[in-house]
Amino acid sequence: MQETQITYYKTPIGTAKIVGDINGIQAVTILDEDIETSKEVPVFLQDCVTQLEEYFNGERASFNLTVNPKGTTFQKKVWKKLLQIPYGKTKSYLEQSKSFGDVKAVRAVAVANGKNPLWIIIPCHRVIGSDGSLIGYAGGIWRKKWLLAFENPVKQHTLF
Repeated sequence: MQETQITYYKTPIGTAKIVGDINGIQAVTILDEDIETSKEVPVFLQDCVTQLEEYFNGERASFNLTVNPKGTTFQKKVWKKLLQIPYGKTKSYLEQSKSFGDVKAVRAVAVANGKNPLWIIIPCHRVIGSDGSLIGYAGGIWRKKWLLAFENPVKQHTLF
């Protein structure tokens, strides 16, 4: 049995803590603590570090990683639906629950989003309130706002 490994990677929104093993990436969370980027990265975490670097350099819009998040069957279904939200786009919690065929599931869907252990990789930051408000992000609203602005920058219109 392969043991779980951890590596750290500095991003513009904090230090990413990447956890995984030979079976895939289990978690990517952004820490408030300032931890140096790991000098040695386990081989099975290297693709994740590379793809996060490409994402933050504006060179990657989606991830191609083997993931192995821990969660219930329902949570995993919700997280899989999150992968269908395109880069630079958003979806409301209500729209997300409708995609399951149950508008009454909005609270359960929101709770499952909040338990997503693969921040950025599984883009729960792209889910917003029905009124367009930025609600519910485990990493803090400021990070959600940053990620959405990063993925969909406002284009300056010329006056002439």
